[in-house]
Amino acid sequence: MSDPVSRAATLLKDHRASIDRLDAILVYTLGERFKHTQAVGKLKAEHDLPPSDPTREAAQIARLEDLAKQADLDPEFAKAFLNFIIQEVIHHHEKHQS
Repeated sequence: MSDPVSRAATLLKDHRASIDRLDAILVYTLGERFKHTQAVGKLKAEHDLPPSDPTREAAQIARLEDLAKQADLDPEFAKAFLNFIIQEVIHHHEKHQS
């Protein structure tokens, strides 16, 4: 396996296996996160609290941007990703309100 094409194929396979494991981690992590946000939504509905908390959302976005910089990830991507998650969570919280 000394030829460059075979070596590249092996490296590609290894990278893809790592990507697949990381995708699974992301999906299970998001699943766990949404279990907690669902519980928060129910708690907010039971106590007539608003589904959105702009102060917390802004703090979370700033925190994630810092984490992204530390992880060498594009902070704008991280911000867009968290904004997407926040909007989904708010949508779930609004469903609990009705």
